Amino acid sequence: MSGSPRPRAVRLRPRSVAALVLVGAVGVAAFGWPFLAPPAAAVNAHTQDAPWLFAGLLVLLVAVVAATIAESDLGPKAVAMLGVLAATGAALRPIGAGTAGIEPMFFLMLLSGRVLGPGFGFTLGSVTMFASALLTGGVGPWLPFQMLSMGWFTMGAGLLPGPVRLRGRAELVLLAGYGFVAALAYGTLMNMAGWPFLGTGAASISFDPDAALPANLARFVAYCLATSLGWDLGRAVCTVLLTLLLGPAVLRALRRATRRAAFETAVTFEGPDA
Repeated sequence: MSGSPRPRAVRLRPRSVAALVLVGAVGVAAFGWPFLAPPAAAVNAHTQDAPWLFAGLLVLLVAVVAATIAESDLGPKAVAMLGVLAATGAALRPIGAGTAGIEPMFFLMLLSGRVLGPGFGFTLGSVTMFASALLTGGVGPWLPFQMLSMGWFTMGAGLLPGPVRLRGRAELVLLAGYGFVAALAYGTLMNMAGWPFLGTGAASISFDPDAALPANLARFVAYCLATSLGWDLGRAVCTVLLTLLLGPAVLRALRRATRRAAFETAVTFEGPDA
């Protein structure tokens, strides 16, 4: 029923919230340091080293956040749900191999975050991206950035308004709109992570550590337009279409599964009768 409480696979405790805020702050620095650091900053002298350093730091922080959330209230039922959805998402990612942005994994992450909430969503997004990288051989310095970005993407779906009462067409429109914007934002974040690696090979669009903020912003926009806009738009449109076409059935299935799982009911084991 629309008025029933929202099933919670994970209740965010103060420690979990603090860990999410910490990784969020470090993530902003990891993605945005080319725009945040002034031209005279020491970090600009290590343009090729900084992404590697941030990648190493992010993978540790994402692991800490996932462990903190798991410690807070990730019971055996939620772990089982996490495993099933992460495996499904990892299997969906190779479909289309990203051709023209066809990445159905985003659609599943969007609906899962909506139904299961932000804490579970962040863990699911980061774990699914890690599992898919192992499955496809896509392990590299970009992986921690992908894990954090997907964690944010899925967590954001869990923070959308009306998780209990909003249903039907209005909910689908909300999810489709968020999916479109967030899929584009994911691509932009990954561009920010890879842009400093470009070096000076493409002088007109590469990051210039000696340039002012407006000049580097213009270079970054040109980089996005030249390298990934078509891909990112394809991902966003694919997410919207799958949400509108398959969303009602998948949402019902996820909600039915969460009700039957009864995450907030403790698992008990009874011994054999005497």
